[in-house]
Amino acid sequence: MSSLNILSGGAAQGLVKSLAADFRSQTGFEIAGEFGAVGVMADKLRKGTPADIVILTAALLAKLAEEKLIVATTISDVGLVETALAVRTGDPLDAVKDADDLRRTLLESDAIYVPDIKSSTAGIHVANVLQQLGIANEVADRLRIFPNGATAMREMAASGARRPIGCTQSTEIISTEGVGLSGSLPSGCDLATTYTAGVTVAAVHPQQAQALIALLTGTAREEQRRQAGFISSR
Repeated sequence: MSSLNILSGGAAQGLVKSLAADFRSQTGFEIAGEFGAVGVMADKLRKGTPADIVILTAALLAKLAEEKLIVATTISDVGLVETALAVRTGDPLDAVKDADDLRRTLLESDAIYVPDIKSSTAGIHVANVLQQLGIANEVADRLRIFPNGATAMREMAASGARRPIGCTQSTEIISTEGVGLSGSLPSGCDLATTYTAGVTVAAVHPQQAQALIALLTGTAREEQRRQAGFISSR
């Protein structure tokens, strides 16, 4: 069976997987490729990794279109994804109402699971928030950094720490067994990122790529997007 090659931010992995059977039924194609930190995925495209479709942050996809790597007219919003807090299944939820609550929660945690703090949307944001809260140095040795949010959440689920906490895209938390969504980051520390999809200039299967974009963004899939952690674009 033929495959559609995808390069995607980890935030969309759960949604794409949930649509794979419908996509196969419609097109006869499997979905293959990689999910990971958005910066890493963008660099893979720049270096020539084969891809028919890319799903990344809106700002990054627009830049790739300027670089003539994405067909600008194919770009479509999938939705907003919040950066959120995660706890292990069975651990108490953390009531984080403001920046002081967030500072307390992070200081009380003995392990903080996050994606790459240099190339992932959520990881970069976490690093900035720690600086903003004035605790970056204090918690540096508690950070457990992984290539992407999905891996960070799987590792947290298996953690033997006394009180671990995670911070990554809500979609990655929702789609990982063994962890649960504790809540959004408080106002002033929050982040909601628009993810978009586009067909690459070098796509071997542009028609099928457009079919996947239609599935990802169509009104008939609104509830599926919501369950995966996407909210409507602002």
